[in-house]
Amino acid sequence: MIYLIAGASHTGKTLLAQRLLERRHIPYLSLDHLKMGLIRSGTIALSPTQDEALTAVVWPIAREMIRTALENRQSLIVEGCYIPYTWQQDFSPEEQAHIRYLCLIMSRDYLLRHFARVRQYANVVEHRLDDSDFTLDTALADNAETLRQCRLHGLPYRLIDEEYPLEIDW
Repeated sequence: MIYLIAGASHTGKTLLAQRLLERRHIPYLSLDHLKMGLIRSGTIALSPTQDEALTAVVWPIAREMIRTALENRQSLIVEGCYIPYTWQQDFSPEEQAHIRYLCLIMSRDYLLRHFARVRQYANVVEHRLDDSDFTLDTALADNAETLRQCRLHGLPYRLIDEEYPLEIDW
């Protein structure tokens, strides 16, 4: 089974992937790691904040890694902001039957109530070198746009509104 975990920045994608790895012993691919490897190696001349351009580069690589895992009947978790909302177009119905997608979204109320806590947990799995561009305003805008896109494309999402989920049932 392939698990795709998408969502806006700081919604807990990496934490969920880590928990799945620990519980189900399924390896995961962080699209942030792939992105930074491409940037730091000089393979691409983009900055870490150019999300749209990065998706155009990172997703085709991740897509083919997913396809390879499917062909080999291997399980894989792929998490990150660089999974396009149109990802289903890249896979046949037979392939899609072996892919589970979930987008994590924090509600406006959740962010207004818990923004300091969200920032506090930003480094729970990986250490962020510079997190200064993550503000309440950017979090509100990014999560609202992510919710809009999920609804527009009919994608499954988990709206985090009350308590942060410690486990996700697929």
